[in-house]
Amino acid sequence: MTISAAMVKELRERTSSGMMECKKALVEANGDMELAIENMRKSGLAKADKKSGRIAAEGIIGAKISEDGKTVVLVDVNSETDFVAKGDDFVGFVNDITNALLTTDVADEEQLQALVLANGSTVDETRRALIAKLGENITVRRFIKYTSTDGGQAFYLHGSKIGVIVELSKNDSVLGKDIAMHIAAAKPEYISDSQVSAEIIAKEKEIFAAQALESGKPAEIVEKMIGGRITKFLAEVTLLGQPFIKDDSMTVGKLLTSKGNSVTRFARFEVGEGIEKKEENFAEEVMAQVRG
Repeated sequence: MTISAAMVKELRERTSSGMMECKKALVEANGDMELAIENMRKSGLAKADKKSGRIAAEGIIGAKISEDGKTVVLVDVNSETDFVAKGDDFVGFVNDITNALLTTDVADEEQLQALVLANGSTVDETRRALIAKLGENITVRRFIKYTSTDGGQAFYLHGSKIGVIVELSKNDSVLGKDIAMHIAAAKPEYISDSQVSAEIIAKEKEIFAAQALESGKPAEIVEKMIGGRITKFLAEVTLLGQPFIKDDSMTVGKLLTSKGNSVTRFARFEVGEGIEKKEENFAEEVMAQVRG
């Protein structure tokens, strides 16, 4: 059967695949459009499964807030290269996920994968189709969603690599964005001292004590040194204790107090954090190919 240009064009529009791949699929299906699509889907799933073990440590962070400021979502979607992450297909996928999450209750990763996007396909189906099209492993690594009836939400994206969401006890979009921006830059681990466990403080005391004893100072002086170091440590790791990035003459805690507000919770995502990236040596790779 003759495969017309119009048939190839239709298949490309329906699958977003390359021209040659569409023509080949139509030839193998003897012009049967639906069979060609089915075969391409099967092939795409197989390709996706083969790539699933490859490290995906690039990507982008997506964030979106509801019109009433009561709900906000943050999602981390990864690819193998920054080149793919900057493409329209990948960016669109992330946007579709954030939009869907904003209006749907999703509790875990399994529910996220089954979430139906605006295109009518699930997150996992769309992800696999993208892997087949773009040729890289793509993963939806994590997400978080905050909803509050009394307080307010805010978010800040630093480019596409760092994202922060913040929940305040009172709705204040300007303050919320400032706090989110601060968290993006300063990376606090806790909101306040009360969230730092006794085990962590004890461990830090042990480290500081060992360092202080080496100074040869009297025990009572060493004890004061340890106390001072712990105070400094808590100020460094807690949001309320950190100097505010826009005005370091005051802490974030004092800023919030002056506004009659408080932070209920926050989350910070950074692309690739915690993922062990594969070290590439492209010169050696080329030489290995040359040698056969």
